[in-house]
Amino acid sequence: YNGSLPNGDRGRRKSRFALFKRPKANGVKPSTVHIACTPQAAKAISNKDQHSISYTLSRAQTVVVEYTHDSNTDMFQIGRSTESPIDFVVTDTVPGSQSNSDTQSVQSTISRFACRIICERNPPFTARIYAAGFDSSKNIFLGEKAAKWKTSDGQMDGLTTNGVLVMHPRNGFTEDSKPGVWREISVCGNVFSLRETRSAQQRGKMVENETNQLQDGSLIDLCGATLLWRTAEGLARTPTVKHLEALRQEINAARPQCPVGFNTLAFPSMKRKDVVDEKQPWVYLNCGHVHGYHNWGNKEERDGKDRECPMCRSVGPYVPLWLGCEAGFYVDAGPPTHAFSPCGHVCSEKTTAYWSQIPLPHGTHTFHAACPFCAHQLAGEQGYIRLIFQGPLD
Repeated sequence: YNGSLPNGDRGRRKSRFALFKRPKANGVKPSTVHIACTPQAAKAISNKDQHSISYTLSRAQTVVVEYTHDSNTDMFQIGRSTESPIDFVVTDTVPGSQSNSDTQSVQSTISRFACRIICERNPPFTARIYAAGFDSSKNIFLGEKAAKWKTSDGQMDGLTTNGVLVMHPRNGFTEDSKPGVWREISVCGNVFSLRETRSAQQRGKMVENETNQLQDGSLIDLCGATLLWRTAEGLARTPTVKHLEALRQEINAARPQCPVGFNTLAFPSMKRKDVVDEKQPWVYLNCGHVHGYHNWGNKEERDGKDRECPMCRSVGPYVPLWLGCEAGFYVDAGPPTHAFSPCGHVCSEKTTAYWSQIPLPHGTHTFHAACPFCAHQLAGEQGYIRLIFQGPLD
């Protein structure tokens, strides 16, 4: 969430979460299948030390799949619940919200136990994602209404209510990245085309030649929050916060000026990202001309939203510029020359071009591009604009 959550990182609620090899493996893998109403099935569900997934087919029939310990993998769970089995607590992303007071009233669509990621403890440390997480009793329950089915090899599988969607970018997460296709991941980690709407009863078609293996740049959508997965190798090629700070200082050292007030502009430090500074650069989003804040060209009859640029007379929104400071979102280490519209987050040209092409799930059946730094839906033809700075006159 642009380097930090609105209320700061607290415990397992963080803006980013790093997965490390655990001191002791805690992964699980499927073992025995019980058809319910048998004492073994009831025992598997009630046993607090035994992981199990229950598939309720009807009031009379439940299939219970026992899971056993797997010493080769580590399991990490993600969801809205703050119960101890959840390693990474995620809350709904409210576009552009700066504080959690905006976010608490919303009825969350993120599942309490949304998904689990299983990582191999040995190289190449493959990470796979599965829908649903185990609760405090080490159970996953798929109720009567959940989409579920028997697979060709006699195993059970199913989908969660709002689903776990994954998109793997093409060409990895680099300056050549292109958006991939959104897929849904099942409880057993199989890959399906999307349902007609988010929680439709009918599952999509199985996609045989794709896997649930996460790649650098994979996006995981939990219906209310979208997570970006970065690998250690990928992050090693990504600009660091130090590098972003150096780019900020470089742009400020060039002493860009306001063409109206002739005052020098400067991007505020990464830490000060809520309060508009008097030296803050502002931009006209239709043309990209960068100014300092001024009252020129305010059209009263336009609700004060649109302003006329003093340089080229084009009329449009006028917003402060902020440097995007979550380095993990950058596809390259290029200079901050472009800004997302309408929020004014600034980063490299290739980064704005990449995110403006990504359709992020929104609600139950729509998709739209959004700024990765604040989740605002992008506007305008491209969703971003090239910044035109005026240098000092001396």
